[in-house]
Amino acid sequence: MEKDIKFDDKGLVPAIVQDADSGEVLMMAYMNAESLDKTLSSGEAWFYSRSRQELWHKGATSGNFIKVCEVWKDCDSDTILVKGRPVGPVCHTGNRTCFFQKLSPEDAD
Repeated sequence: MEKDIKFDDKGLVPAIVQDADSGEVLMMAYMNAESLDKTLSSGEAWFYSRSRQELWHKGATSGNFIKVCEVWKDCDSDTILVKGRPVGPVCHTGNRTCFFQKLSPEDAD
C-alpha cells in the first residue's frame, strides 16, 4: 500500500487521527514510510517527528497510546486518516485532543 502513498519531498505525509467511536479529530502529525508500516503492522500509532528527526511511537513516554482500528488514505493518496481509540489524553498539554483552541473572526489580522 505504501507504494501508492504520495510522500512529499522530505518523505512525509500528513496523518490525521480521529477517534474511531466519536469521530472527534484528535491530532495531526506526519508519517514516513517506516512509521506507516509500523502503524499498519503493530496496531498502534507511529509517526515521524520532524523536530527530533526520528520515529515516534505515540505514547511510548507518556503512556497515552493510540490503538489503531483503521487506516485510510484520501482520494489523492497524499493524506492519511488514522481511526483509533486513545488511551488517555492525546495532546502533550494533557487535553483529550490537540484541537482545543477555537479561532474567531477577531483573531484575523
